[in-house]
Amino acid sequence: MQPMDTLFYLGIILVLGACVERLAPWLHMPKVVGYLLLGLVIGPEVLGIIPQSFVENAQIVTDLALSIIAVLVGATLKFSFLRSSLSEIVKITLFQSLSTFAIVAAGFYLLGEHAGIGVTHMAVIALLLGGIATATDTAAPLSLVKELGANGRFTSTFLAVVALDDAVSLLMFIIALSIAGTLLGNHGWELASLWHVLFSVGASLLLGAFAGYLNRFFTKLFSHHRGMETIATLGIIFILFSVSGSFALEPLLCAMSMGAVLTNISKEFSIIEEEIDTHLAEIIFMLFFILSAMHLKLEALFALPVAIEIYVVLRVVGKVLGSYLGAVAAQSSATLKRYMGLALLPQAGVAIGLALSLQKTPHLEPIASIMLNIVIATTFIHELLGPIFTRYALVQSGECRKESKTP
Repeated sequence: MQPMDTLFYLGIILVLGACVERLAPWLHMPKVVGYLLLGLVIGPEVLGIIPQSFVENAQIVTDLALSIIAVLVGATLKFSFLRSSLSEIVKITLFQSLSTFAIVAAGFYLLGEHAGIGVTHMAVIALLLGGIATATDTAAPLSLVKELGANGRFTSTFLAVVALDDAVSLLMFIIALSIAGTLLGNHGWELASLWHVLFSVGASLLLGAFAGYLNRFFTKLFSHHRGMETIATLGIIFILFSVSGSFALEPLLCAMSMGAVLTNISKEFSIIEEEIDTHLAEIIFMLFFILSAMHLKLEALFALPVAIEIYVVLRVVGKVLGSYLGAVAAQSSATLKRYMGLALLPQAGVAIGLALSLQKTPHLEPIASIMLNIVIATTFIHELLGPIFTRYALVQSGECRKESKTP
């Protein structure tokens, strides 16, 4: 693809994305959903205005956007809030993760009796899909919080749960993968996998923390120039995201750890956040969601319709029921009990990443493609419908300043 073509297609995406942003309030539609629909329609799957070659070469753009989004999600973990709410956040996170895992895994295992799949393979599919189902998208919730100007206890608790959910889902997935290894007779695999993920999570958090402290040095160095503070921070974010991937760590955890450290040790970071919100946030979210939708495959929706429907329904039940039970255990407010589960329904990048990781896992070749089709198809559904429920939950919390704004 020629550079001129790349600029041309980026121009189309930005112009049409701006049009969607303008129309979304009129249609009472979250901008996230509008961006996803636009990406699907103009992408290779429908009209083909944006060719497959561009989508394949645009990974750097989505990585750039995702790295910044992850840092901003981590920045919601302020110690001043966590000190008073840590027990509540942990209980809601664990209850909804365990509930989702148990309900999805049990449901698919029972489905196996009627699907003609061997008991062992069905048990493995059930365990792995249960682990994947626990993941929650980070980009859509943050985008909606900023779009609605949401701020308050419900919003802070919600974003903290989203931030912790990725780490928990990764651990639950690898535990499921370890049990699957035992069921398939691959003894020793489970211990190696568990050690690898524990090391990966720990090293990712430490590397992110180091990047946060390193960035503090640069913000002080450029304290005379607000723009240079932001530029240096973006540079460190991109370096961190790239280096962590090169060393087989978890880029999202690294970036979230960096954001959590920065927001708690650097007063200047609030200024940088304001700069990003003012000048970059809109284009970051626009490009991320439009380009992400272009990777979705419509054919996956029709590959395993019953399995896809069951996964979506069971995951919704798991998230809603688990969040409610966690909020009850934490003696949370009625608002948290009623709406937290609905707010956690979006699912995207992490889930697809976990499903893709199975494609090269030994002994899983017969079932890896089945799970990938299910996850891709349900991601399409979760990313279109999930933000609608998240927006509803945020509005019902009474913490939004912009929900009634129209053009």
